[in-house]
Amino acid sequence: MESMFQEEGSSSVTSSPLEFFSMMSLSPGSGSSSHTWHRTLISEERGLYLIHLLLSCANCVAMGNLEGANIRLGQISQLASPDGDTMQRIASYFTEALADRILKTWPGLHKALNSTRINMVSDEILVHKLFFELCPFLKLSYILTNQAIFEAMEGEKMVHIIDLNATGPAQWIALLQVLSARPGGPPHLRITGVHPQKEVLDQMAHKLTQEAEKLDIPFQFNPVISKLENLEFDKLRVKTGEALAISSILQLHSLLALDDYAWRRLSRNSNAVFMQNTLGDLLDKDVANGYSPNADSASSSPGSSLERFLNAMWGFSPKVMVVTEQDSNHNGSALMDRLLEALYSYAALFDCLESTISRSSLDRMKLEKMLFGEQIKNIIACEGAERRERHEKLDKWTRRFDLSGFDNVPLSYSGMLQTRRFLQSYGCEGYRMKEENGSVMICWEDRSLFSVTAWRSRK
Repeated sequence: MESMFQEEGSSSVTSSPLEFFSMMSLSPGSGSSSHTWHRTLISEERGLYLIHLLLSCANCVAMGNLEGANIRLGQISQLASPDGDTMQRIASYFTEALADRILKTWPGLHKALNSTRINMVSDEILVHKLFFELCPFLKLSYILTNQAIFEAMEGEKMVHIIDLNATGPAQWIALLQVLSARPGGPPHLRITGVHPQKEVLDQMAHKLTQEAEKLDIPFQFNPVISKLENLEFDKLRVKTGEALAISSILQLHSLLALDDYAWRRLSRNSNAVFMQNTLGDLLDKDVANGYSPNADSASSSPGSSLERFLNAMWGFSPKVMVVTEQDSNHNGSALMDRLLEALYSYAALFDCLESTISRSSLDRMKLEKMLFGEQIKNIIACEGAERRERHEKLDKWTRRFDLSGFDNVPLSYSGMLQTRRFLQSYGCEGYRMKEENGSVMICWEDRSLFSVTAWRSRK
């Protein structure tokens, strides 16, 4: 990891787009005519000019002014670059997202241009690996999640962990190693992994089983091949007498897409049975058996798919449910609101990489294109159920969990001490952590990027 920080290419100290945003009093319409001097702009001037062009272009797109949008897209493309400085890279992906949104107004053309696109399982595995290796966020989430689970399972002999984002074994290998040294011996551990790709779960099962055998820990892996919104809760095989923990890393926000009005209108007839057989089915059984979540939850849209999902998790009575989410407000209905919020948050994410990874790094470019670029495109270009990157701020998640019958479990001093030590060893001062009412916010400089919270069922 240390060699990663020895690479050159960091100019974010003087050209961070986060600094540009404080200077946005100039008119965004200033880029409406072509200029010949843009090639000689210094980095700071170019970054500010790109921001104004992006805002002006987005406004044209939102207003249906395709001619104006086309002019600005051409101007941006002369300045933006996927291998340039931070703002040039960001502009490349926001430009692509705005162009994609325009193309969607011609569905046949959009489909034809994307007809050969194939989402490979190997690509998803690679993206997860790159995000894990090049950024500290997943590692910090794993440390905090594992510590919360370890503490909640003290003295338990039968432990079941449900991983709602089973993308790799690294998190649970670390937990197996800690459990193997537990006073009194390790528990019998069962991990249920939820993921839509069988290949991902098969690899995870193989590596975890190998590690458990090496550490002499009784272990079972239960693969559930499913997207989160299609999850059938009986396949989780929650059993009486086992202590349950639930881990959700960057997953729950996708359920908000199911509650979009357009999706509900289009799906009212064809998917009514689907809703009852998945998200609602277990909850209905729980209510019939005498479970009753917080009565206040009835006042917060009882038809909400996310609420029904949380109520189902509540019905399992987990000793702890640890949730990591991107702490951003990307779920507004207005395009301009989402674009501004996304500019802020992804500027910080691109700035993280600018400060630690060489601009010429192929891995960095792959991560920016395959993960951040695709998220930006989803936030900007998509609507309805197709728009799955609906990140929201911690206060909204706190209210949802409270209304669904959960109490907050403050993350322990030990977990936060471990994460702070890890950040100190990481070698980049821009990454910071702060505690907010027992939750942990992972930040770049002063901007919160990810939240980690823990919850337990309130009876």
